[in-house]
Amino acid sequence: MALKNLHGLYFEEFQIGDKITSTSRTVTEADITAFAGLSGDYNELHTSETYAAGTMFGKRIAHGLLGLSIASGLAFQMGFLIGTVDAFRGVEWEFSAPIFIGDTIHLDAEVAETKPFPRLNNGRVVFKVSVLNQNNQTVQRGTWSLLIRNRPKSQ
Repeated sequence: MALKNLHGLYFEEFQIGDKITSTSRTVTEADITAFAGLSGDYNELHTSETYAAGTMFGKRIAHGLLGLSIASGLAFQMGFLIGTVDAFRGVEWEFSAPIFIGDTIHLDAEVAETKPFPRLNNGRVVFKVSVLNQNNQTVQRGTWSLLIRNRPKSQ
Protein backbone atom coordinates (compact mmCIF):
# COMPACT_ATOMS: atom_id res chain seq x y z
CA MET A 1 0.00 0.00 0.00
CA ALA A 2 1.26 3.48 -0.78
CA LEU A 3 0.66 6.18 1.80
CA LYS A 4 -0.83 8.97 -0.29
CA ASN A 5 -3.18 11.89 0.30
CA LEU A 6 -3.87 10.68 3.82
CA HIS A 7 -4.67 12.79 6.84
CA GLY A 8 -3.59 11.87 10.37
CA LEU A 9 -3.02 8.15 10.21
CA TYR A 10 -3.22 6.15 13.42
CA PHE A 11 -0.66 3.54 14.48
CA GLU A 12 -2.84 0.63 13.33
CA GLU A 13 -2.94 2.03 9.79
CA PHE A 14 0.81 1.70 9.17
CA GLN A 15 2.06 -1.51 7.59
CA ILE A 16 5.69 -2.51 7.08
CA GLY A 17 6.56 -1.75 3.47
CA ASP A 18 4.16 1.20 3.08
CA LYS A 19 5.85 3.91 1.00
CA ILE A 20 5.31 7.60 0.42
CA THR A 21 6.98 10.27 -1.70
CA SER A 22 6.68 13.97 -0.94
CA THR A 23 6.36 16.91 -3.23
CA SER A 24 9.61 18.71 -3.96
CA ARG A 25 11.10 21.97 -2.72
CA THR A 26 13.95 24.09 -4.05
CA VAL A 27 16.58 25.14 -1.50
CA THR A 28 17.32 28.86 -1.74
CA GLU A 29 19.96 31.25 -0.51
CA ALA A 30 17.26 32.75 1.72
CA ASP A 31 16.78 29.33 3.36
CA ILE A 32 20.49 29.11 4.16
CA THR A 33 20.61 32.68 5.50
CA ALA A 34 17.53 32.12 7.67
CA PHE A 35 18.87 28.80 9.00
CA ALA A 36 22.25 30.35 9.82
CA GLY A 37 20.48 33.09 11.77
CA LEU A 38 18.17 30.68 13.56
CA SER A 39 20.86 28.14 14.45
CA GLY A 40 23.80 30.50 14.91
CA ASP A 41 25.81 28.34 12.49
CA TYR A 42 27.61 30.85 10.29
CA ASN A 43 30.21 28.37 9.00
CA GLU A 44 31.75 29.95 5.93
CA LEU A 45 31.08 26.80 3.93
CA HIS A 46 27.45 27.95 4.00
CA THR A 47 27.83 31.74 4.10
CA SER A 48 30.92 32.73 2.06
CA GLU A 49 31.15 32.08 -1.67
CA THR A 50 34.87 32.98 -1.61
CA TYR A 51 35.66 30.54 1.17
CA ALA A 52 33.47 27.77 -0.27
CA ALA A 53 35.13 28.08 -3.69
CA GLY A 54 38.31 26.71 -2.12
CA THR A 55 36.63 23.65 -0.60
CA MET A 56 36.03 20.20 -2.07
CA PHE A 57 32.51 21.36 -3.02
CA GLY A 58 33.65 24.40 -5.01
CA LYS A 59 30.69 26.50 -3.90
CA ARG A 60 28.42 27.08 -0.93
CA ILE A 61 26.29 24.23 0.34
CA ALA A 62 23.24 24.09 2.57
CA HIS A 63 23.69 23.12 6.21
CA GLY A 64 23.18 19.38 6.60
CA LEU A 65 20.68 20.00 9.37
CA LEU A 66 18.79 22.39 7.10
CA GLY A 67 18.28 19.48 4.70
CA LEU A 68 16.99 17.33 7.56
CA SER A 69 14.70 20.14 8.70
CA ILE A 70 13.26 20.62 5.22
CA ALA A 71 12.72 16.86 4.96
CA SER A 72 10.80 16.93 8.23
CA GLY A 73 8.61 19.72 6.88
CA LEU A 74 7.99 17.88 3.62
CA ALA A 75 6.87 14.81 5.60
CA PHE A 76 4.49 16.87 7.72
CA GLN A 77 3.01 18.59 4.67
CA MET A 78 1.96 15.20 3.27
CA GLY A 79 -0.69 15.08 6.00
CA PHE A 80 -0.33 11.52 7.27
CA LEU A 81 1.31 12.75 10.51
CA ILE A 82 -1.11 15.59 11.29
CA GLY A 83 -2.78 15.23 14.66
CA THR A 84 -1.63 11.68 15.45
CA VAL A 85 2.06 11.99 16.33
CA ASP A 86 2.72 11.94 20.07
CA ALA A 87 6.50 12.33 19.81
CA PHE A 88 9.44 12.28 17.44
CA ARG A 89 11.58 9.78 19.40
CA GLY A 90 14.78 9.47 17.43
CA VAL A 91 16.74 9.93 14.28
CA GLU A 92 19.77 8.20 12.77
CA TRP A 93 21.03 10.27 9.86
CA GLU A 94 23.76 10.29 7.22
CA PHE A 95 24.77 13.15 4.96
CA SER A 96 25.66 11.44 1.68
CA ALA A 97 26.13 14.35 -0.72
CA PRO A 98 25.89 18.14 -0.57
CA ILE A 99 22.73 20.11 -1.14
CA PHE A 100 23.55 23.18 -3.22
CA ILE A 101 21.64 26.43 -3.52
CA GLY A 102 19.08 25.80 -6.26
CA ASP A 103 18.83 22.05 -5.70
CA THR A 104 15.29 20.69 -5.61
CA ILE A 105 14.82 17.96 -3.03
CA HIS A 106 12.08 15.55 -2.12
CA LEU A 107 11.57 12.81 0.45
CA ASP A 108 10.97 9.07 0.04
CA ALA A 109 9.90 7.19 3.16
CA GLU A 110 9.09 3.57 3.88
CA VAL A 111 7.67 1.98 7.02
CA ALA A 112 10.44 -0.29 8.27
CA GLU A 113 9.16 -1.33 11.68
CA THR A 114 6.11 -1.03 13.92
CA LYS A 115 5.83 -1.85 17.62
CA PRO A 116 2.67 -1.32 19.68
CA PHE A 117 2.81 0.25 23.15
CA PRO A 118 -0.70 -0.49 24.50
CA ARG A 119 0.10 1.01 27.90
CA LEU A 120 0.86 4.35 26.22
CA ASN A 121 -2.08 4.07 23.79
CA ASN A 122 0.30 4.44 20.86
CA GLY A 123 3.04 2.63 19.00
CA ARG A 124 6.44 3.24 17.47
CA VAL A 125 6.71 3.52 13.71
CA VAL A 126 10.21 3.52 12.23
CA PHE A 127 10.59 5.03 8.77
CA LYS A 128 13.51 4.51 6.40
CA VAL A 129 13.90 7.97 4.87
CA SER A 130 15.84 9.22 1.86
CA VAL A 131 16.21 12.80 0.66
CA LEU A 132 16.88 12.96 -3.07
CA ASN A 133 17.83 15.87 -5.30
CA GLN A 134 16.56 16.74 -8.78
CA ASN A 135 18.89 14.11 -10.28
CA ASN A 136 17.43 11.39 -8.01
CA GLN A 137 20.75 11.29 -6.14
CA THR A 138 20.39 10.45 -2.46
CA VAL A 139 21.83 13.38 -0.51
CA GLN A 140 20.69 12.34 2.97
CA ARG A 141 19.23 9.18 4.47
CA GLY A 142 18.47 7.44 7.70
CA THR A 143 15.68 6.39 10.01
CA TRP A 144 13.09 8.32 11.95
CA SER A 145 11.31 6.84 14.95
CA LEU A 146 7.93 8.32 15.90
CA LEU A 147 5.30 7.50 18.51
CA ILE A 148 1.92 7.52 16.79
CA ARG A 149 -1.41 7.36 18.59
CA ASN A 150 -3.70 4.37 18.50
CA ARG A 151 -7.08 4.81 16.88
CA PRO A 152 -9.58 6.05 19.49
CA LYS A 153 -11.85 3.29 20.79
CA SER A 154 -14.95 5.18 19.61
CA GLN A 155 -13.89 5.00 15.95
